[in-house]
Amino acid sequence: MIEMKNVYKKYPNGIVAANGLSIKFNQGEFAYIVGPSGAGKSTFIKMMYREERATSGDVIVNGMNLTTLKNKEIPYLRRQIGVVFQDFKLLPMLNVYENVAFALEVIEEQPATIRKRVMEVLDLVGLKHKARMFPNELSGGEQQRVSIARSIVNVPKVVIADEPTGNLDPETSWDIMNLFEEINARGTTIIMATHNKEIVNTIRRRVIAIEGGLIVRDENGGSYGYEI
Repeated sequence: MIEMKNVYKKYPNGIVAANGLSIKFNQGEFAYIVGPSGAGKSTFIKMMYREERATSGDVIVNGMNLTTLKNKEIPYLRRQIGVVFQDFKLLPMLNVYENVAFALEVIEEQPATIRKRVMEVLDLVGLKHKARMFPNELSGGEQQRVSIARSIVNVPKVVIADEPTGNLDPETSWDIMNLFEEINARGTTIIMATHNKEIVNTIRRRVIAIEGGLIVRDENGGSYGYEI
């Protein structure tokens, strides 16, 4: 599914954000990525969808080695991966329906299929009734639901979430986590970087702790393990 083999990432300024990472994620897993600020979590996440390229080693996603993947092949990789960001990254001039549909339009899906699939995922995230509203008319939680709908509309095998509850209040964060739980229950792999100690300690899943570009803990049903 996803595998890293002896992965290093060194930035031009000399910072080593990945220092020999080796790990494997299986289909259908739900894993948290935790660790202090500057530990290398964001680099770890970004290498999985080729926002960052490993300096050396192998990053294999669905049989593709991302270390040697050509730039022109990246769009094909990202058709198989959904990404959810802390700041939503919605297109402000498009309404809810159009923001979600855009993910299918860029891969030239048939219009009838787009209409059917977009309304299905908006129903799943509870926003079918707000399909014609624009991002600035929505709450933060609703915007994140649109972001999640967009990430799953093309039925990816894996969703990568980078601090998806970071800008949300506690009650809304739990609503979003329940949504991720439902998506995972349908067979989608979820890999989530988070600082939310309460969520990690309540919804017990696999926990991978990263410090100094190294995996220092990999525990099924683990706890957050850091004071915040």
